Amino acid sequence: MKEKINVFDYAELITKALKPGILLNTNGEKFNSMVIGWGHLGILWSQETFAVYVRQSRYTKAQMDKTREFTISVPLEEADEEITRVMGTMSGRDINKADYVHLEDPDVNHTPGVREYPLTIECEVIYSQDQELDLLDEKIRERAYKDPKDYHTLYVGRIVSAYIIR
Repeated sequence: MKEKINVFDYAELITKALKPGILLNTNGEKFNSMVIGWGHLGILWSQETFAVYVRQSRYTKAQMDKTREFTISVPLEEADEEITRVMGTMSGRDINKADYVHLEDPDVNHTPGVREYPLTIECEVIYSQDQELDLLDEKIRERAYKDPKDYHTLYVGRIVSAYIIR
């Protein structure tokens, strides 16, 4: 069962969960998930949005470019260490990540949520842009981008559904 929510009622929980990591899910050729620690919940162009950043080298990026959608899965309590390890260290190119979680059918898009991380935000990409490293603060660039070819793409997703899987 899914309980529809106002995602902004959970903004503090989402923000706190970002630091240790939440799941960014895609569903191009197959389900994929990766741990993210960067993201923004907000209003942009008068729409409720969630923004994520994905490196050029990630399997997730190819899937997002193809489908133009994603789902965010957030734990309500402690994150599952094994799920975090698998989704954060292994590539969907090499394994079937659906084997490590229980998937929940989406409401609107085609990307499922993860039952173990029940707060679910379905998004449709409305904007994307590659980072311009020359515009980034030099200290951040030196620390985060040792390989200048492996920068991030920003994806802004319009929130099309938000719920808690019960």
